[in-house]
Amino acid sequence: MNASEFRRRGREMVDYMADYIEGIEGRQVYPDVEPGYLRPLIPTSAPQEPDAYEDIISDIEKIIMPGVTHWHSPYFFAYFPTASSYPAMLADMLCGAIGCIGFSWAASPACTELETVMMDWLGKMLWLPQAFLAENAGEGGGVIQGSASEATLMALLAARAKVTRHLQAASPGLTDAAILDKLVAYTSDQAHSSVERAGLIGGVKLKTIPSDDKFAMRASALQEALERDKAAGLIPFFVVATLGTTSCCSFDRLLEVGPVCNKEGMWLHIDAAYAGSAFICPEFRHLLNGVEFADSFNFNPHKWLLVNFDCSAMWVKKRADLTGAFKLDPVYLKHSHQESGLITDYRHWQLPLGRRFRSLKLWFVLRMYGVTGLQAYIRKHVQLAHEFESLVHQDPRFEVCAEVTLGMVCFRLKGSNKLNEALLERINGAKKIHLVPCHLRDKFVLRFAICSRVVESAHVQVAWEHIRGLAATLLGAGME
Repeated sequence: MNASEFRRRGREMVDYMADYIEGIEGRQVYPDVEPGYLRPLIPTSAPQEPDAYEDIISDIEKIIMPGVTHWHSPYFFAYFPTASSYPAMLADMLCGAIGCIGFSWAASPACTELETVMMDWLGKMLWLPQAFLAENAGEGGGVIQGSASEATLMALLAARAKVTRHLQAASPGLTDAAILDKLVAYTSDQAHSSVERAGLIGGVKLKTIPSDDKFAMRASALQEALERDKAAGLIPFFVVATLGTTSCCSFDRLLEVGPVCNKEGMWLHIDAAYAGSAFICPEFRHLLNGVEFADSFNFNPHKWLLVNFDCSAMWVKKRADLTGAFKLDPVYLKHSHQESGLITDYRHWQLPLGRRFRSLKLWFVLRMYGVTGLQAYIRKHVQLAHEFESLVHQDPRFEVCAEVTLGMVCFRLKGSNKLNEALLERINGAKKIHLVPCHLRDKFVLRFAICSRVVESAHVQVAWEHIRGLAATLLGAGME
């Protein structure tokens, strides 16, 4: 493919993409395929001679689209939103064209510097404390990670390295193994499974703190666990607080937990993967109060801020705590500016060496929507969630199971878990809308998350009538 054909095929592909998005409402939201459907549809090995481009494009509809779950359908209400917008797609195209691997400033100065500035822009939109920003020669700063899972792991590993250095400075005879054996981290019983995974990868004990009746971690329960573990000779060093839990979008009590972490000398990491985008709205910013106690903070613009995956924003108060845990400088990566104090080498802030020019899509989205446009988008989703909540409340057969704060509603039929499992099976079996469940204590609960950029009130109304109709059939069959 030469440049001339690329121009022509590129226009065709943009048209195909726009047609797909404009027509996505007409596609079945969840596919009909069974595991292994794809292998029989394609050759067993790569072609020896080139295929025609037209044949490849034809195979998209024949082979790929039948197995696609349409996350951006207005009838997709599962998981959490994954962001998508035309400006971000265009920026990703440019990222692919530039094709730099921005592991250091020298590897592509614009890739590094735009990311640093964009993270400051985003931090200011959230009213983050100045300590988290890189401007004015601050000690903190931001980095775009691939996911919140990576951010949590990076924070845990940085905290582990920091406490190890501190303990060995006080007691030089202490070995890494002796310290690691006693380290313990904490999170709520509502935290995402990626926190537990970070503990496994980091080789440290992770203990869950029982949440309260609002599914939030409280200082009293955390302090009780700390005292018990210190008495047993363990070393508490790391706490993950969640703002907007995956199960029910609950919020750990930062203003309580933060001071405990600071008093005990523990690293506090905040995981706000979904909810963090809402903090750009003044009416939701109070949910982030207490961030001043944190050592690191993370949320995903690729969930709810119209920036396509992957773009997970992470800030640290003291970047030296992060880079000090991972800094390696082989001669082939060194450059003349690295000790100047004027630049950032993001390879020291992340697990992989290579990184894409991800800040381009953040730059495009922030400029083309503006803060007010993004705030309006968040507010619309929250309003639609409250609309669905109101519909649930109007039907005495159903109950809302957790406080609705942002864009998700947890609900269920009044009755047994078996009844609600059957309802969900019928909902997803019909493939008109798509939902996923959660467990809140001993209850099997359905989650209704407002996800699509193009979802409107009419889609929510259709979804609710569909759910009510399936529930009526189920109850009419005598199931309780």
